[in-house]
Amino acid sequence: MSALLKLNVFTLFLFLLITACTQSQKNTPFKSPAGYDLTKPQRFRMHEDLLEISGIAFNNGQPDTVYGIEDEDGRVYYSRLGDNEVKYTHFAKQGDYEDITLLNNRIYALKSNGTIFSFSLNEVNRDKPDNVTESKHILPKAEYEGMYADNQSGKIYVLCKNCGGKNKQELIGGYILQTVADSLKQTGSFTINAKTPLTGTDKKSDTFRPSGLAKNPVDKQWYIISASNNMLVITDEKWNVKDTYKLKGARFLQPEGIAFDKDGNMYISNEGDELSNANILKFVYNKASVNNGR
Repeated sequence: MSALLKLNVFTLFLFLLITACTQSQKNTPFKSPAGYDLTKPQRFRMHEDLLEISGIAFNNGQPDTVYGIEDEDGRVYYSRLGDNEVKYTHFAKQGDYEDITLLNNRIYALKSNGTIFSFSLNEVNRDKPDNVTESKHILPKAEYEGMYADNQSGKIYVLCKNCGGKNKQELIGGYILQTVADSLKQTGSFTINAKTPLTGTDKKSDTFRPSGLAKNPVDKQWYIISASNNMLVITDEKWNVKDTYKLKGARFLQPEGIAFDKDGNMYISNEGDELSNANILKFVYNKASVNNGR
């Protein structure tokens, strides 16, 4: 066999191998949580002021108004999804703000150092709320990015991005707060239990650092996202990991916030960049697909 013929045979073999691998990837079903299809979101483009959107929330699961916060300015933004205009109230000076939640007609905003600001929802339409409560030193020194208020129990769950554990692959969890009048008190902690390190990839250095959490009102499970490795983790009510899902970067540029409405529809917010605006992706809950064992 001539050298030219050998080269042509090798080239053909390489082409067929690449084609087979590509076709295999296309035929591999994309993994999504029961009741959702992560490949088919409704996309809502966010206002340019929310380029670095870091958290979203609804009031009692009502989807008519979404409340959001971004990394730098001490502002709570609010609007109807799909509206071109957005309103805001300025509750504090600039800082590293990471998440937002609502409980008992109050808005709570989380700073990365664990400080939590709160004020009445009735004051959200003012330029500046009159009565803002700043809760300091109620959480241990750490880096925090996720917060969720459970309206049924009246508890607020604050999730560590980095709790300073000895094992960098270990996800410690976070802390539980209870409201006392307009102030907050730490009443406990929780640990997320995973049988294997939560990396999202085969790279051991690709550590799971959660950036948002919410409880699904339909299945009562916790949904936790990590922007550091584009990953969604689902745990049961006792924080035992049930499954993990990869959030493809082409769709999830930087997933920072997560929320559910009362019907179980899931919303994930993504920061933007110099080429695209931030967005909120809505994933409609499909009960029929769960019943069919999808």
